[in-house]
This record gives sequence, C-alpha cells and structure tokens, in this order.
Amino acid sequence: QVQLVESGGGLVQAGGSLRLSCVAPSAVFRICTMGWYRQAPGKQRELVATITNDGSTIYSDSVKGRFAISRDSAKNTVYLQMNSLKVEDTAPYYCSAKWGPLDYWGQGTQVTVSS
Repeated sequence: QVQLVESGGGLVQAGGSLRLSCVAPSAVFRICTMGWYRQAPGKQRELVATITNDGSTIYSDSVKGRFAISRDSAKNTVYLQMNSLKVEDTAPYYCSAKWGPLDYWGQGTQVTVSS
C-alpha cells in the first residue's frame, strides 16, 4: 500500500501561519501531480492546491494569495505554506498523488483556526 505521510497541522489563531508537509515514495513523487484537499464536517472534499511534476500550480479561489504549494524533489516532499489563516480554513487537510489511474491519499492532518 502506498503511504503519503502528512504533518504540520495544529491549532493557530486567525491571522497566523502553518506549513504542512507530505512525504511520498520516490517513484510516486517523480511522476504524480501532488495536491492538498480539505473536507470540513458536513462539506464535500474540496481542492486547495495542486502542483505538477514541472511545477505548474492551481489554487482554489478561496486561498489564492494566502497559500503556496511547492515541491522538494530531493526530499520527495510537497509543502503547503498557509498564511493569514481564517476560521473557515479549519478542516482536515489531505495530501494526494495522482497520475492517470493512480490516485493515492494520505490520512490527513488537522488544521484548526481559532478566533
């Protein structure tokens, strides 16, 4: 079973910052588009950001200008830098790896933003 290991979640006050990390197996990381998704209770899972193997990025309108996704090929790691956090950003955040029929997910890391 392919494992994506997320870390970096926690409790922060509104306006604060967090940096999430996701480590993938090297073979998966080299070929897959990596991404971050979130799913708050009672809501559908939504895209936060994705980054392709060549570095192209896509962001949800709700996080543009506040979040930044990046890849470190030497560490097989994708990051999500989250700044100016809002209460509505509160959710479990899931790392994904996708390439054609490949579709892998991490177990999630909780982000909680307080007023």
